[in-house]
Amino acid sequence: MQAQTINFISPEELSKDKLLSILSEHPEIRFVSVAGVDLMGHETDEKIPVQVFIEDIDSFLSGIAVNTDGSSVILPDIATINNAKIDMRADTSVKWWVDRNVDNTDPVTGLPVCTLKIPCFLIHHEKAVDSRSILKRAVEHFERQVIDLIRSHPEAVASLGITADEVEGVEITAATELEFWARAQEDNLELEELSTSQELKEQYWARTQGDIRTGLERTLMTMSEYGLSPEMGHKEVGGVKSRVSNNGNRSIMEQLEVDWRYDNAMQAADNELMVKLIIKETFRKLDIDVTFLAKPMEGLAGSGEHHHMGVVLRLKNGNKVNLFTGGDDHFLSRWGYAALMGLLHNYEITAPFIVQSNDAFRRLKKGYEAPICIVASLGRTLQVPSRNRTVLVGVIRDTEDSFATRFELRSPNPHTNTYLAMATMLQSMLDGIEWAVTRGKDEDQLLAELNKEPGDQAEYLEQDRMYRTEEDVFTAFTDEERDAWFGRVPASVWENVKSFDLYPQKMPVLTEGDVFTPELIHSFRIAITDKWRVELEHRIIPNFIKEIRSMCCRHKNSNNPGDEERWQEVQDLRCLLMNPSDGKPGIFDQIHNAFNAGDYQTASDLQETMYDVMKTLRLKYHDYRVHFLDYA
Repeated sequence: MQAQTINFISPEELSKDKLLSILSEHPEIRFVSVAGVDLMGHETDEKIPVQVFIEDIDSFLSGIAVNTDGSSVILPDIATINNAKIDMRADTSVKWWVDRNVDNTDPVTGLPVCTLKIPCFLIHHEKAVDSRSILKRAVEHFERQVIDLIRSHPEAVASLGITADEVEGVEITAATELEFWARAQEDNLELEELSTSQELKEQYWARTQGDIRTGLERTLMTMSEYGLSPEMGHKEVGGVKSRVSNNGNRSIMEQLEVDWRYDNAMQAADNELMVKLIIKETFRKLDIDVTFLAKPMEGLAGSGEHHHMGVVLRLKNGNKVNLFTGGDDHFLSRWGYAALMGLLHNYEITAPFIVQSNDAFRRLKKGYEAPICIVASLGRTLQVPSRNRTVLVGVIRDTEDSFATRFELRSPNPHTNTYLAMATMLQSMLDGIEWAVTRGKDEDQLLAELNKEPGDQAEYLEQDRMYRTEEDVFTAFTDEERDAWFGRVPASVWENVKSFDLYPQKMPVLTEGDVFTPELIHSFRIAITDKWRVELEHRIIPNFIKEIRSMCCRHKNSNNPGDEERWQEVQDLRCLLMNPSDGKPGIFDQIHNAFNAGDYQTASDLQETMYDVMKTLRLKYHDYRVHFLDYA
């Protein structure tokens, strides 16, 4: 009798004997893949015959599983061309996934050929240098330091209704919400149509239909089979209703969201990679393309991936207590207030790890429910939880469920490296916690500092800043007030990276406990800067040039007197970008020249100008084309 289908192997089963038994029962598992995650969030994938794994299973379980070199991972100035050896060490503390290829049937079993995905750490000179190992160190450091603080300051847990002697351990819980666009576009969909539907919120939580419904339902069902406990799947605000043209072609452009249950921090980050794989494969079978870009189209809703994080104390009697839950007269405990203060105070140096691509910055623009201001919302009253969608950090609470209390960081997107984002969140929270607990700060004192007005004295937070609001930050404050009170928002990857230089006094927060090392921060900085430059020069600008060249003059035989004027406005902007009449380089060439001269700040400034001009050009060309068609 054929054994039941297997989707994952739990950590409790990752012993030699149990693994050999599972592989014997499931001959459809023909390959293993050792999956490491580099500093850019890229997961390695390779096909190792399962027999090789079986013959060398002791090394896979207790030593180095595979060797590779720096050409297969992004670790600049670590895995160099003359020192590139990378060892891959299996992680037996998390689930190992079974990746099923439904397009390839095993001739012996008649089942899809499967690959056992083995999460691993990347080792260089006996040092773990990958994203998963950074998160592992952050989790261990956070849990260890919190326990030490409880032991040395037992009064700090009294308000939680427990004593220090009752505490056995600390557990970090985490989850992400994944938004994405599904596209199968055969007929042209006007941007105006998409934008109007978005403004009217016609698609938000609307009923899914056709292949989109099938894809969403199959995704949730497959997630359940993989033990990922989906909680909800629904349509997001972006997109229009799918349709079929008279010739049978489909037009699909819809934004969806999938949520699933929390887990421990490392497993939560691993789960996200598996969910993305499930989504891509499920929709691919329906001939629908999926993109996890933060901003796939200008003028349409971007895709976010809010990160949720909470902390619970495990007691010796088997019970658990939420470390952040406040009493009847507070939104949060002193631990929760302090952790939130740490998140906000240190965000400038954690932002480069969270918002690290050109695409991410296109999403984070004012007025789009974009979390661009370093400010939090607690809730208007203790009875009304925070639902402010314009802040960076929201406090999630449920007056009926103490375990629901957690923080929601709203700036990540689907391409954020979740391992590094979570690691920076933990380091930042711990900084605030250590400051507050060692100084004996209580809930009232911490809330007072969080509630400070710009200019008020502060011991931990910055005096000139404001850190809490329950208002819409885009309507309640002017641009000048936002920049002054919440910090000026970086406009590009380069400006984000410069925070490492602008806030040197905060950098020890990242390196405490050797979670991030200076070498890893330096390597990450090079990686995202190079990606920013290459993507801008060799993808964004060429795509803009292609778009500009498609903007054709249409009014040659038109009698409409306004056509020439409107076309000239378009032509002036096209030339400004590509070839000005005064003989000076266009904006595109100016960017190339700035990069060649090593002047990254000028390139960054010109990138912002380029986006503004392209936005105006699209509007002008749309106006020209619509008016011409009206008179044609």
